[in-house]
Amino acid sequence: MAYLQLGLDAYSPREISEKIQSVGVAKARLPFVQTAILGVLAGAFIGLGALYFTLVVSDSTLGFAVTRVLGGLVFSLGLILVSVAGAELFTGNNLMVMAWADRKITAAELLRNWTVVYVANAIGAVGLAVTVYLAHHGSMNGGAVGAAYVKIAAAKTALPFGEAFFKGVLCNVLVCLAVWLAMAGHTVVDKIVAIVFPVSAFVAAGFEHSIANMYFIPLGVLLADSVTLPATVNVASLGWAGLASNLVAVTLGNIVGGSGMVALVYYVVYRRPALAEPRSGAERTRATDSPADTAKPGE
Repeated sequence: MAYLQLGLDAYSPREISEKIQSVGVAKARLPFVQTAILGVLAGAFIGLGALYFTLVVSDSTLGFAVTRVLGGLVFSLGLILVSVAGAELFTGNNLMVMAWADRKITAAELLRNWTVVYVANAIGAVGLAVTVYLAHHGSMNGGAVGAAYVKIAAAKTALPFGEAFFKGVLCNVLVCLAVWLAMAGHTVVDKIVAIVFPVSAFVAAGFEHSIANMYFIPLGVLLADSVTLPATVNVASLGWAGLASNLVAVTLGNIVGGSGMVALVYYVVYRRPALAEPRSGAERTRATDSPADTAKPGE
């Protein structure tokens, strides 16, 4: 009976904070090549979620709410792949701030990880976008899929800086909460269920994810001259300068949302020595009796 209880109970928030911190330390010490390869995979994984999302929103017969919610559900594929298959995602790695705040890693180690992972994510996302373009994926549904990519990319590059920034904040609050909740689970099913609702919420609400935009916008630029668009779609801002402008605002927002509004808040609640309460006996037992659930870098 005790074994069943330990196997089925989710980790408590305090135990999650310990796992997040230990994972942050492991990520900071991961060799460069491994970090870079896992980063490329994460960029491609998020791009696959974005690809799945675009298939849904290209169907004009669906209602607004159905399109947004269903699109959000399928976009969750990206973070599910990152979490379960293992990869290094910049937005999720904003949670490493918890280990930095607790002085387990240095600012240099944190920034090194973020820089390597961000660049690697870009390579994976843009690489997938080029591959999808060459595969003529946009021609599906009579070209509606390609038109959907261009409309999405044009809308993103047209966002004012402030709007893109705050949409980035809200996005990564939900993404980092999805990662946090996934850490509570013991099984693959636990992790998937924990991820789906926060991620589908940010997508349905139209918030901005920097790594997803590294897939959407380049593919929109590549397809812009080969699709037919309604006259109401303005592509004046769609280009590489628009991509750079969007990424600056959204990336800063993602950092504030994930690092400041999730990692630092939970650090104050559960890790800061002056405030953190001792763990209960049950939590100590579960932490020592579940070696198979130890968090690993790449999650």
